[in-house]
Amino acid sequence: MNRRKFLTYVSCGCCGFVLNSCSTAPITERRQLKIVPEAKLNAQAAQIYEKIKEKEKLSKDTKKLEEIKNIGKKMEDSIGEYFYKKKMDDPTALFKWEYILIDNKKVRNAWCMPGGKIAVYTGILDVTQNTNGLAAVMGHEIAHAVAKHSVERASRGTLLNIGTQIIDIASGGKLSQVNRTTGMNTVGLLSQLGIMNPFNRKQESEADYLGMIFSSLSGYDIRETVKIWERMKKLNKGKEPPEFMSTHPSSDNRIKDLNEKMNKVILDYPPIKLS
Repeated sequence: MNRRKFLTYVSCGCCGFVLNSCSTAPITERRQLKIVPEAKLNAQAAQIYEKIKEKEKLSKDTKKLEEIKNIGKKMEDSIGEYFYKKKMDDPTALFKWEYILIDNKKVRNAWCMPGGKIAVYTGILDVTQNTNGLAAVMGHEIAHAVAKHSVERASRGTLLNIGTQIIDIASGGKLSQVNRTTGMNTVGLLSQLGIMNPFNRKQESEADYLGMIFSSLSGYDIRETVKIWERMKKLNKGKEPPEFMSTHPSSDNRIKDLNEKMNKVILDYPPIKLS
């Protein structure tokens, strides 16, 4: 079989594989590519989470940790109840929720791994300032996990690897030769050139929107979400990169987008009554 026929068969096979691997994000119904199994990522995340707990200094502030756990539990229950009442598959069905507070004032961050493994850094508490603010941050991070953004990223990475292999075959191995000669990884280079950046900004905007929904369903005041980004903007003191160079929306665009969607979220997703 010559190279052209081989590539035709491979390309057709890949297209069918990709089409069968497409699904939609919960609530937003944005089309997603999911090649990598969720259970696999959840298991890997759980292992990494345990290592992080061993490596990082965990806060002894039991009161704040209890607040984090209480917010998380309300969101767990509200998200599950929402999808149950809508007669939809619960995207958190495979989650094994867990929460830690990492004692690091220099890090203004929080994250949620696949499977509901959550960490909040003490540095973000100066930005959140209150329970509604903390709920807004946690809602955003939980939204990444609920919308399976890690599965999406892993799947896109897998597809990009397949694509570069096909290009390498088509070029008679020239791509591999370039990689060996220059010491560059083509997949990594393509990522740096921005092929994945717009995709990540979509994820961030989606997490902003879903995060507001989850906070509202859980009974928190989502007006605090905008105040958080206003405080974050002041703390950054104009140091954030231009949006086209970043995987995250700019603070100004974020604030504008949140303000535009806020009233509709409050009306469409009021606090849910748990059964």
